[in-house]
Amino acid sequence: MKKTFYILTLLLINIFLFSCSNDDDLNYQNDFEKSKSAWLDFKITSDNSYQYVVTGGSVFSTYGWETTITVSNGVVIQRDFAYLGTPENIPQEDLAWTENETEINSHQNTNAASALTLDEIYTKAEKDWLIKRKNATSYFETENNGLISTCGYNEKGCMDDCFIGIRIKSITSL
Repeated sequence: MKKTFYILTLLLINIFLFSCSNDDDLNYQNDFEKSKSAWLDFKITSDNSYQYVVTGGSVFSTYGWETTITVSNGVVIQRDFAYLGTPENIPQEDLAWTENETEINSHQNTNAASALTLDEIYTKAEKDWLIKRKNATSYFETENNGLISTCGYNEKGCMDDCFIGIRIKSITSL
């Protein structure tokens, strides 16, 4: 009887320890929570009106691109896109363009970043880009005064432009 009691006690202790483990579902959990808190503070001080610049490029080309998203009162009101450098085989009208509120996301199949609010970016970070994956390396940086600057992952073994996520160059209030 005593032996059964000890075994049962050890089993319950193990169950308790494993169910209370500190193994979060997100990579960079603490850094993400600090950044999200900084975002919520910035959202208040900026009246949820801001502009941010997303950068992109390819290791196989001599050019990159930038997308500037403008948000007013929590709504995307403008998306600007421009190639940087000298891309070949891209029509002149596609080198730079602007979409206003009624045209947002009208340019399809481009390198432009999606027209998302920072609320939506933080949601994507939490629900997709930072979730733990066995075969991926995650990245999370907060070089924009504590706000997201790099967030995403690369699947291991991928040899080409494999980053899935976002790189934000700057965030400013309007």
